[in-house]
Amino acid sequence: MNRFLSKDFLSGVMFICTANVLDTIPGPLRDRMEIIQLPGYTAQEKLQIARRYLVPRQLAATGLNAEQCEISDNALLSIIDDYTREAGVRNLEREIGNVFRNIAVRIAEGSAQQVKIGPDDLPAILGPRKFEAEVAMRSGVPGVATGLAWTPVGGDILFVEAARMPGAGKLILTGQLGEVMKESAQAALSLVKARSRELGVQPEALEKSDIHIHVPAGATPKDGPSAGVAIFVALASLLTGRPVRSDVAMTGEISLRGLVLPIGGVKEKVLAALRAGISTVMLPARNRRDLEEIPADARDRLKFVWIEQVDEAIATALSPATPEVVPV
Repeated sequence: MNRFLSKDFLSGVMFICTANVLDTIPGPLRDRMEIIQLPGYTAQEKLQIARRYLVPRQLAATGLNAEQCEISDNALLSIIDDYTREAGVRNLEREIGNVFRNIAVRIAEGSAQQVKIGPDDLPAILGPRKFEAEVAMRSGVPGVATGLAWTPVGGDILFVEAARMPGAGKLILTGQLGEVMKESAQAALSLVKARSRELGVQPEALEKSDIHIHVPAGATPKDGPSAGVAIFVALASLLTGRPVRSDVAMTGEISLRGLVLPIGGVKEKVLAALRAGISTVMLPARNRRDLEEIPADARDRLKFVWIEQVDEAIATALSPATPEVVPV
């Protein structure tokens, strides 16, 4: 085109593209891009964004002023945690707008003149909480581990459940797992079998048992190698009868030598653990360089355990063995 017009008409143009995932961008195009990653916000960052920008904007949009309607920080945090589980603040602004519109109607009808919104006022306006704390889902049953996952809209936690039943050594995988995650499950089971003596598991018992690994939220596709540690820990917990600590979440790829390999999305996964009430996060030792990307308030509230071998994951994650439990 340039040789026809004899003018560098694109010399001052910059193209800006956005995408939730990089995998869908064609390779030749992505190679010519400068990639800027925008991770999710912490709860405190969302609170400041809401207080400084979203609340004034929604007040103006609904025709209210600060004297007519006041919303507390605790109410905003409740909206963040209980009604909008997201990496950004798009739904947070929508819910704040819903609250203010409710107040605007009450003021227009004359039933109120000045309203202060606290956490206890939200269910009557926004309905029941949309998100429950995942801590309640983590039980002391052996065979359940808490993993960390990356999604296009931020980090999330996932539960890996393992069950054993009489059979012929078959591995059953459910939960709409991708090929890479299925391979991680197979590697985890092979590693457990190879270390059965150290775990106190009878190898003969494994040959007469089928192992079923399930990751709930079966309607959501899941893939990637970073659940390897969680799958291995869930299997070790199942076969030894030692429950996984409910305050521990983990991520990392495993090798057949028992090495824990580095993964991506550390910041997003750590923030997801913090939102879910986790207090201890196990990460691959080779991801220690990513610690600086994690916000300071999240670093202060979490304990990080850096692991190089799967044995270290078992030592941290599994509760002490109880006398009445007899390993298979």
